Amino acid sequence: MNINSCLKKIILNKKKIFTLLLIILSTNLSCNFEKKDIPREILYWSSNNNEEISFARFITNEWNKRNLELKVHFQPVPEGQSSEEIILAAVVGKTTPDVYSNMWQGDVETYAQAGVLVALDTLNGFIQFLNERCDSWTVKEVTSKDGHIYQIPWKINPIMMIYNKKILKELGLTSPPQTYSEFLEAAKRFKKDNNNDGYTDQWIGYTEVHTTWWQRLFDFYPLYLAASNGASLIQNDKAVFNNVHALQVFEFLRELYKKEYFPKERISARQDPFLSSTIATRFTGPWEISHAEKFKPTDFEYSFQTMPVPNEHSGPIFTYGDPKNIIVFKSSVDPNKILKFLKYFLSEENDLKLIEMTNQLPRRKNIDKNPVFANYFTKNPLMLRFAHQANYVKGTDVSVILKEVFDIISQEYEACVIYGVKTPKEALKDAERAVNLLFIK
Repeated sequence: MNINSCLKKIILNKKKIFTLLLIILSTNLSCNFEKKDIPREILYWSSNNNEEISFARFITNEWNKRNLELKVHFQPVPEGQSSEEIILAAVVGKTTPDVYSNMWQGDVETYAQAGVLVALDTLNGFIQFLNERCDSWTVKEVTSKDGHIYQIPWKINPIMMIYNKKILKELGLTSPPQTYSEFLEAAKRFKKDNNNDGYTDQWIGYTEVHTTWWQRLFDFYPLYLAASNGASLIQNDKAVFNNVHALQVFEFLRELYKKEYFPKERISARQDPFLSSTIATRFTGPWEISHAEKFKPTDFEYSFQTMPVPNEHSGPIFTYGDPKNIIVFKSSVDPNKILKFLKYFLSEENDLKLIEMTNQLPRRKNIDKNPVFANYFTKNPLMLRFAHQANYVKGTDVSVILKEVFDIISQEYEACVIYGVKTPKEALKDAERAVNLLFIK
């Protein structure tokens, strides 16, 4: 049996085992909760994040005050190991809510092809509403392979580079590093062995070295999008990431680890390495602002910059938007009535409430120029940086095997970038071959 056959067999067996585990999981979890049969009420699940619970409760209470004929019953997604598992269990157990507002964009195609979601573009007024909210790039991104739209873009957390202003000034930099060469030069200056024991204890930055697939959403993927002007990983059921942009990203990150500018050990479990100045930069989202403001030392100054790019890069700098979207399940009694609630939920007024209550950005075009949000951004200038970046974000490609794609990339990332046992060209070639095997029927 050749290597391609072996890889394909391993992948197929993995899928069978995963499917079996989901069935077992859904059987167990579906016993823990059941859909409430409340006449003429919409059942709405949010995430179980405290800020989002407060926001969702506020919105539904306001709606219910104004709409006596169509009530919304709100609850956070039931407790479980993860919200993704709960939703899977609800689908299999037929206990889905009418509306769910915390769907990772990369999972939507799986549910769409399973036939459990409402094609929202078939509802009266939806396309006009979506085009008013989103730019054509976003609309194309959320369009399913069958041409329908099963999700409403709701909120994003663009990934950018946070940096310590004092450290960069001490390194003689008048501005944060924007290119790979500038970043590597800053890393060389900042690397230190403060204890003189032969071990580095200060690094320019840090990313998680775990191979868990979603970790690549916060290092490789935003860097790839930045380098490639928002290019895809897969198109037409084929890997398209084995290109010069991914090669440059792998080479850049590999150099950071090889020269010990990034640590291979896990330092995220320590005292916050950024606020303690153990690292000078980090790739992160707007959630970092509230954390930093709460725990930063006195006189600690920081700001945000776009992701580093290759030296020859031109044009806007894209990044991963970390989108969470809204879906409507087919079990819903009247999707057209639900759309009325969602239009209210996603109004400019309530998008402003979303930012104020959660520090997360609505995925709405030109939000940095919209006068509705101007006062908020005047009071929160760091969030304005993310609003500018929001014009150049991407979610994920449309595929039912997206997690497997990221898992394969992550395995090769570990072999090449972290441990250097493969060259970038070898790693990307092997990842491309493994991904393409997933599409063979």
